[in-house]
Amino acid sequence: MCLLAKAPEIQAGVVSHPGPITFDDIKEVKCPILILGTEIDHISRPEVIKQFEQVLSANSGVAHSVKIFPGVAHGWSVRYSPDAAAAAVKSAEEALGDTID
Repeated sequence: MCLLAKAPEIQAGVVSHPGPITFDDIKEVKCPILILGTEIDHISRPEVIKQFEQVLSANSGVAHSVKIFPGVAHGWSVRYSPDAAAAAVKSAEEALGDTID
């Protein structure tokens, strides 16, 4: 999604459980973007997600929001089971709501 968010044709973007995104990718985002991360993630660690937020904040022309969900792991928003722990389901449903909003 970050690669698409560089294109002028894209009006908004959402990145859930970010994968291999670079700081250069984030610097070039040109549309409003929502980044949803997790507390337990070895691919996109929370401290990296927070640094993405700092990069986006430095680019005052781009609306953005960054959220880190506590107690869930990478993939929580797309690979959860409705039978999973109530907190995990709640987090996945919240992420879906954030995406729609």
